[in-house]
Amino acid sequence: MIKSQVTRHKAHSRAPRPAAAGRGRGLAKPKRPGGRGTRRFVILTGLSGSGKTQAVRALEDLGYFCVDNLPSQLIPTVAGLSTREDAGLDKVAIVVDVREGGFLAKFPRVYRRLKTQPGVNPTLIFLEASDAALVRRFSETRRPHPLAADRSVSEGITEERQKLAGIRAMADLIIDTSSLTGHELRDRFMQMSRDGRARADMIVNLLSFGYKNGVPVDADLVFDVRCLPNPHFVDRLRGLTGRDRPVVRYMRRSSATREFLDRLSSFLKFALPQYVHEGKSYLTVAVGCTGGRHRSVMIVEALRDALAGVKDVRLRVKHRDS
Repeated sequence: MIKSQVTRHKAHSRAPRPAAAGRGRGLAKPKRPGGRGTRRFVILTGLSGSGKTQAVRALEDLGYFCVDNLPSQLIPTVAGLSTREDAGLDKVAIVVDVREGGFLAKFPRVYRRLKTQPGVNPTLIFLEASDAALVRRFSETRRPHPLAADRSVSEGITEERQKLAGIRAMADLIIDTSSLTGHELRDRFMQMSRDGRARADMIVNLLSFGYKNGVPVDADLVFDVRCLPNPHFVDRLRGLTGRDRPVVRYMRRSSATREFLDRLSSFLKFALPQYVHEGKSYLTVAVGCTGGRHRSVMIVEALRDALAGVKDVRLRVKHRDS
């Protein structure tokens, strides 16, 4: 579970390691050690409860000097210090968010000015999550939302999302942490560092499920395969799953199954790159049948093979009810 609990004005530093890359411009890479204007300067912001604590810890592990909850008006000062040859601050990351009273009013102007500051090449990373994920996280920590001390958490989330829309639009990289654990979020930053690309792969979770147990709450795309032949009604197949060869052979004998797979694979091969282009970092494709044991499992396994060559996508498979 990702929490947003942080300590005010606390700075951390660790030994330098490779830095991460962001969307679009990415995290600036040094041209030579100590060169002016080549240092990495990351600003991390986003919704309360979206995982900024885990993200800044990942940046610490990548060798960044991190400052949490820095007042917006001090950002140019820290940026200026980072350009000094004697400061030893080649990689700096700061966290700013609505805990600072004047953040919403001051930050856009400060960031625009920062982008013109000599020797500074800033990268803005914005973390977000679905309303359901944020409500769950606040419920688990039993902490009030910073914008709704005397109201419901849902009201605070709605207000914050609306107020941060402008800052979100300024971001170089947007990461949706709805379905990411703290470890997975850390891995995202580490991966961006290792491959050196401008964008990390979009994680596509191919999930099979049974409608009798409910539709997954985190599903982005849902496909119903209850229209296909059901192995459950074949005695010799009932105790097997969609990963067993007899079930696969039984289903593939049906022209409906083959055409369904062709059409669905074709759609996803078109759609997934569009999601990547829009900056989505995580997508759950849920495939459901009655019990989640035969048809949905077989289709998900087939999709894994069919989508293996899609660029900038990393596939994960999970069978919820099998």
